[in-house]
Amino acid sequence: MALRSDEISVLIKERIKNYEQELKMDDVGYVVSVGDGIVTAEGLNSAMASELVEFEDGTRGMILNLEEDIVGIVVLGSDGAIKEGQSVKRTHEITEVKVGDALLGRVVNALGEPLDDKGKIESDIYRPIERVAPGVMTRKSVHEPLATGIKIIDSLIPIGRGQRELIIGDRQTGKTAIAIDTIINQKDSDVICVYVAIGQKASSVAQIVEKLKSAGAMDYTTIVMAGASESAPMQYIVPYSACAMAEEWMEKGKHVLIVYDDLSKHAVAYRTMSLLLRRPPGREAYPGDVFYLHSRLLERACKLNDELGAGSITALPIIETQAGDISAYIPTNVISITDGQIFLQTSLFNAGNRPAVDAGLSVSRVGSNAQTKAMKKVAKSLKLELAQYNELLSFTQFGSEVDAITKKTIDHGARIMEVLKQGQYQPLSMELEVVSLYALEHGYLEDIDLKDVKAYESSLHSFFKKDHPDLLKKIKETGDLEKELEEELKEALDAFNANFKLLNGAA
Repeated sequence: MALRSDEISVLIKERIKNYEQELKMDDVGYVVSVGDGIVTAEGLNSAMASELVEFEDGTRGMILNLEEDIVGIVVLGSDGAIKEGQSVKRTHEITEVKVGDALLGRVVNALGEPLDDKGKIESDIYRPIERVAPGVMTRKSVHEPLATGIKIIDSLIPIGRGQRELIIGDRQTGKTAIAIDTIINQKDSDVICVYVAIGQKASSVAQIVEKLKSAGAMDYTTIVMAGASESAPMQYIVPYSACAMAEEWMEKGKHVLIVYDDLSKHAVAYRTMSLLLRRPPGREAYPGDVFYLHSRLLERACKLNDELGAGSITALPIIETQAGDISAYIPTNVISITDGQIFLQTSLFNAGNRPAVDAGLSVSRVGSNAQTKAMKKVAKSLKLELAQYNELLSFTQFGSEVDAITKKTIDHGARIMEVLKQGQYQPLSMELEVVSLYALEHGYLEDIDLKDVKAYESSLHSFFKKDHPDLLKKIKETGDLEKELEEELKEALDAFNANFKLLNGAA
């Protein structure tokens, strides 16, 4: 029987009405199982991946698994109050975090909630924790140096603003120390710092906070933390939350340094979460998308072009190796994502060469583009001289006689190693690094006993700060060693050397 037009209209309206009811029913489901921070729920048929959901007690979760009848939810916090059969409702929001200048000087968790005793964070700006990295056309090549204040890095493995430089090495080799020194060194620059602690002990993070406070670095630093005692989901989202905070500043034309300490623990947290969600395990039980886990995070670090404000995010991810094995699964993944790596060697650390940077295995794929002209001039032959020294040293260990040229190369190499040693929490300004390396490369240390090199360098810095501050200022402002400036530097070094030898002779 044919339907009249008014009947068709009523039928369509009824269908639309019922469709809306069906949608509303899909917004509320119920908990099927709960445990280890993972919840499976039924009834959320219209839910979306990465969507926030809310449980009866107010606890929030994030949807990660979408299956035919059930969804897998990771709980953002404690799952202690969640019980089977409880309702869970969609929020129609994706996971967001509070951002803005109110976070400076604060210690917050993965959701942007304060962990210090400074009260509520006064900001009404939110950003999603996950977003697509800026495209190629929105970027600019890395060309501005990000000074770490560490001689061996600034001279041999320079880091530029917008670069991703991996810090890799065994445990207790000084990886975090390099990152903290770099943060402290940004004190008089225009760089905002974000330190992300993933799976760290609360006591370790407290020590870092105290050290940054005493150095006056907390004023421009935010600590984002998901400690060892927190759930795997919180450790999983913390680097993405911190990156969202950094992106807010970058898009305002500011420069940001972000340290991920460390991504080995991040990968383990993701593996834990994935196995509990019943995702198929792959190599070393990691899920198949563990490469994408870090690539989508580190790709967000970049240097924006001038039209977008020329802001930047420089990322220093940290990876812990087992017995120096840089060919393991997670280390090779992150090495292939980053623009170079600083490799810390246990044997160098134990021999007292600190920071224990292996100049042979370390590399910066941005290279001298991220160096001032002055630093390029004083460091151009340093890597080759170090390589020659290390090669010759392995031969002389057999006790064979060496000729005068070989002895001279070894003596010079030993002085390079001594000058490149640097105490923790003692970053140097670019101009003082240039003075030290210039003196080293132009033979001013050749007549100084190896045991006196550190005393020589310390006295040299004091001498220049006291008697030649204008010279240091010119090197800082120009970033170059012009002929006249170089002559002035030579005169000052000649005068200092004569005085130092006289004092040492008298002693």
